[in-house]
Amino acid sequence: MRFFFDAVHRFCSGTFHPCLRLLPFALVKLPMTTCLLKSKIHRAAVTGASVDYEGSLTVAADLAERVGLRAYEKILVGNLSNGERFETYVIYGPPGSGVIELNGATAHLGKPGDRLTIMSFGWYDEKESARHKPAVALLDAENKIVR
Repeated sequence: MRFFFDAVHRFCSGTFHPCLRLLPFALVKLPMTTCLLKSKIHRAAVTGASVDYEGSLTVAADLAERVGLRAYEKILVGNLSNGERFETYVIYGPPGSGVIELNGATAHLGKPGDRLTIMSFGWYDEKESARHKPAVALLDAENKIVR
C-alpha cells in the first residue's frame, strides 16, 4: 500500500518520468465509438472546375446545409464518371445556385457534367450508433433535390 501512495505522490509532484505521467490515463476505459456516414449528397453534377483556386469543393450553401455539411468540413468525394476518390473540404457557394465546383488539384479529377457522391463521416457512441440515420440528398441533373 505504501508503494501506491508513493507512486501517487510522485505522479502529482511531477517527479515521475514524463512518459509515465500518461499511464493512469491509459488505464481508463474509454467508450467505444464507431465511424458512420453522417451526410451524403448523391449524384451531384459538377458545374465547374478551377485549377487556380487553393483547393476545396464548392457546394451550394442550401444543398450543404440540407444534409448538415459545414463550411470547411472534411469530405470524401467519389466521382461516378471516372472512379476517382479524393478527400478535400467544403466551401459554401451561393444558395440556390446548384454550384458544385472542383477547386485546386481536385479540378484535375473531374470535369463539368461528371456525377459525384459527396460524403462526410462522424464518430458515434453505441447508443447514438443504434439510432443514427445519415442525412442523404439525391440530386437531378440540375442539382435540385429529388429525394
